[in-house]
Amino acid sequence: MMPSTRQLSRAIRCALVSTAFAAVAVSTAQAQDTAAASASDASIAASATDLDTVIVTGRSGTRQRSKAETSYSITAIDEDRLRMQAPTSVTEAMKSVPGFWVEATGGEASGNIRARGIPVDGFGSVTLLEDGIPVQHDPALGFLNGDQAFRLDETIERIEVVRGGPSSVFYSNAPAGAINFIPRVVGDSAEGVVKYTAGDYGLSRYDFFFGTPLGAGWKLGLGGFYRFDDGIRDPGFQANDGGQYRVNLSKEFERGRFAFDYKRLDDNVALYLGIPMRTYADGKIRGVPGFDDHYGTLAGPDTRYASMLQGDRSRYAFDNARGTEVKRDQYTVKFDYELGAGFKLAQSLRYDRTETQRNGVFPLQLLSASKFLSDPALKKQLAAIPGATGAQLRYVNGAGQVFDVANQNGNGLVTVGGLRGVTMPVDELISDTRLMRRFDFGGQSHDVTFGYYYARFDQDFDRYSSTTLLDVRDNARLLDLVAVDAAGRSLATLTDHGFYRYGYEWENASGRSTTQAVYLSDEWQVNEKLRIDAGVRWEKVNAKGWTEIRKQVNLGTPASSQILTGSGRFVNYDRDYDKLGWTVGANWQFDKYSGLFARWTPTFRLPNLSSFITRYSNCTQAAAQDCVSKDTAAQPVIQTMQLGEVGYKFSNETFDVFATLFYTKYENVGFSNAVFDLNAGTSTVQQGYADTKTTGLELEASWFPVRWFDMQLTATVQDPQYKGLRYTEIVNGAPVLRDFVGNQLIRVPKNSFRIVPGINLLDDRLRLQLAYEYQGERFVDTANSVRLPSYNVLSASARYEFTPGLTLFLYGDNLTNSRGLTEGNPRAGELQSADAGANTFIARPLLGRAFRAALMYRF
Repeated sequence: MMPSTRQLSRAIRCALVSTAFAAVAVSTAQAQDTAAASASDASIAASATDLDTVIVTGRSGTRQRSKAETSYSITAIDEDRLRMQAPTSVTEAMKSVPGFWVEATGGEASGNIRARGIPVDGFGSVTLLEDGIPVQHDPALGFLNGDQAFRLDETIERIEVVRGGPSSVFYSNAPAGAINFIPRVVGDSAEGVVKYTAGDYGLSRYDFFFGTPLGAGWKLGLGGFYRFDDGIRDPGFQANDGGQYRVNLSKEFERGRFAFDYKRLDDNVALYLGIPMRTYADGKIRGVPGFDDHYGTLAGPDTRYASMLQGDRSRYAFDNARGTEVKRDQYTVKFDYELGAGFKLAQSLRYDRTETQRNGVFPLQLLSASKFLSDPALKKQLAAIPGATGAQLRYVNGAGQVFDVANQNGNGLVTVGGLRGVTMPVDELISDTRLMRRFDFGGQSHDVTFGYYYARFDQDFDRYSSTTLLDVRDNARLLDLVAVDAAGRSLATLTDHGFYRYGYEWENASGRSTTQAVYLSDEWQVNEKLRIDAGVRWEKVNAKGWTEIRKQVNLGTPASSQILTGSGRFVNYDRDYDKLGWTVGANWQFDKYSGLFARWTPTFRLPNLSSFITRYSNCTQAAAQDCVSKDTAAQPVIQTMQLGEVGYKFSNETFDVFATLFYTKYENVGFSNAVFDLNAGTSTVQQGYADTKTTGLELEASWFPVRWFDMQLTATVQDPQYKGLRYTEIVNGAPVLRDFVGNQLIRVPKNSFRIVPGINLLDDRLRLQLAYEYQGERFVDTANSVRLPSYNVLSASARYEFTPGLTLFLYGDNLTNSRGLTEGNPRAGELQSADAGANTFIARPLLGRAFRAALMYRF
C-alpha cells in the first residue's frame, strides 16, 4: 500500500527533526564535558532529603527559604522524579501530591483537580503558574481550564505545589493551592537535552532544550516539543498532534536581572468522554458487551466531520479531530532590581493571546433501542405520518442496514450523543509588582513585601451543539430514525443523516474581566527557631459584557423543528465584587532535623466572567435588560473559606516525613446541575449553593534505608462532607425536601494513597521503580445515589544510563488494566443523578494499559 501524503509529510518532519537533534548533540558533545553534565542524573537514592531545596512558591521576600523553613504544606517535584513518572498531562503530574484528587482520564488537557476535599471541577480551587506567573488569570473559565493552555516538556525543570496556606495571598483564584512549573535557568556554560519518546499507541514525540551564555551577561535558552499519536482510546483518526517552542533571553547585571520569554503553543489533543459501562451479576463493573472499556471510545470516523444546520440556514463545520485545539502566543517579561537602601523591586508581566476550539462527542443519554422506539413522544410523531405503524433504526452509512433492536453489537443499546463545538478566544494581560525590604533590629528581622496585581482579559464565547443517534460500540456509527409501515417499508426519515435535533445548545457572548489586588506580607524571624508569617490581600473584580438572547426556530423538518439560535437581542451586565482575605502561620524548628508549623487562612474566590457570560441567554423578558435587574435566583456569590493546618516535619539521611492535619470549611460552593431531557431535547440547568466541611490528614514520606533501595509514600485520609445542602423540589406537583447534609462530597475519596518503591543497581546506572495507587470509593452526585467503587492502579518505570549523558527510560502505565471509574455522567445530573439504580450507565474509566520508551541525550 502506498503511503498517504500525510504519512509522507510526517515521515519527512520526523527525519528532519531527528537529523537536527543528532547534529546538535554530536557537535555540542565535542565541546562539552559530558561527565559533569550527567551528575544530575545520579540516583534518587543518592540524595536522601530535599529539605534544603529553595522554595519560591507561596512566599515573597528578599531572603531565600528552604523547604525545611516553610510554614505551609508544599511538595517539590524535581526533574529526576518527573522523568521517572513521565506524566502525560498537568493533572497526571499531580498524582504524587497528597491532598489532591486528580482526574486525568479526559486526555492530555481538560483534567480535574480537587484539593483538600473542595468539590470544584477543573482548576476552580487551584491556580496554575509558570515561573510564578499565572498561566491563565482564572484557570476555571467555562470550558477553558488552565491546563488546556499549558504543556509539560524539557524546558520545565521542576514543580512546586503549595496546598492551601499563603497561596491565596500571593495569587488570585488559588484558595486551595498553587501549582508552579519552574523553567530551566541557563547556566554559565552551554548545555542541552534531546529526547525521543515512542509509545505502543502510535506515539512519536521529540523534546529538546538548549541553553548557552552569549557574553556580556546575556544568556539564551531554546526548547520545546513536537508529538503525534493515535490516542490510547483510538478514535480512528489522529488523536493528538502538535507541540510548542519557546525562546528565552536573559541578562544579569550588577543590581538585577532581566528576562524575556516567548512561547508558541499549537496543539490538538483528544477529549475523552464517558463510555457505556454495566454492573454484571458478579458485582463487577465492566464495559457493555461489544465495547472495549480499556481502549474504546464512542468517537469515530462517523462523527469526525459534521455539517450541522443552524437556525439561519447556514452550516456549522464540526471536526472532532480538532479535539481541544489551542493556538497560543505567550510573552513574558521579568525584571528584578535592587533599588538601594535595602529595597528590591520584582516586576512580572505576561501577555497572551489564546485561540481555543473545543470539539467533542458528548454522551448525553444511554438507553436500549427498544425503550427508545417505544417512547410516547415518538409514537405521537408517527401518528402524524400516514400509514406509519412503527419505527426502525437504520445505519446512515450502512446501505439501509436495519439496527437489531434485540442484540445489535451484542448489546442492543443506543446513545444520544451531543456533537458540541465551543470557540473561546482570550486576550489577556497580567502584571504583578512587588516591593520588598528586610528590616533588622534587636536580633529579629522582618522581611516585608508590598504587592500590586492587575489582570485584564477579554473573552468571546460561542457554542453550537446538535444531538445524534449512535449505536454502542467502539467508534460508534450514526443511526437514522425511520418511520415504516406494516411491511417494514420506509415512509419518512425523522432524523437528518443521524442528527436527531439540530441546535440543542447555542450561545453567543463576549465579556471583559478586570481584577486589581493589593497585598502585604511579612516574614518575622522572632529568633533562631521561631518565625511568624502573615499576609493580607484585598481583591476586586469587575465583570462586564453582553450575552445574546436565544430563540427557537422551526425550519420544517423533525430534526430542525427546535433549533436554538440568536434573537438579535442582547443583555448587558456590569458587576463588581471585592473581598479581603488573610493568613497567619508560624514555623518552629526544633533542630535541623524536625519542626512544627501551623497556619490559619480565611480566604475567598470571587465570581468570574464565566458566572455571567452565558447567564442571560435564556432570558424571556420583554425588555432584555430586565433580566439583569430582576436576576435574583441563585446569583453568583463570593465563595468564602476557612482553611487550617498543623504539620510536623522530620528529616535525616535515611528518612523524611511531612504529616499535616488540615481543616477546610468551604462556603457557598456553586453547583450547576445540567440534566439532559430527550423529549424536550434540551439540558435543564439547576443552580444551587452549599457549604462543605473536610477534616483530614496528609502524609508525604521518603525512606532510604540502604543505597540500593528507597520508597516514597503519599497518603490522604479525610472526611469530606456537605453542610447546609437542603432544597425543595416539586415532584408531581408536590414539594419534596432533598436533604444531603452529611453526604460525601462528589468524586472525592475518603482514603487514597500512593506507594513508589525503587531499587538502584549497577552503580546506580539502572533504576527500577513501581508505583501503586489506591483510591477509595466516591460518588457521582451529592445525593450519593451513584457509587464509584474504589480501585487500584499499578505502573512501572525504569531508567538505564548507557554512558554519561545517554539514558534509556521505559514506562508501563496501568499494567493490570484497572477499570477504575473516575467520574459518572455529569450530563445525568450532579445533585441527584438520573443514573441512580441503573444497571447500565455512562462513566469514564482509566485509560488502558500502555507502554512507552524514551531515549535521552544530555550534553
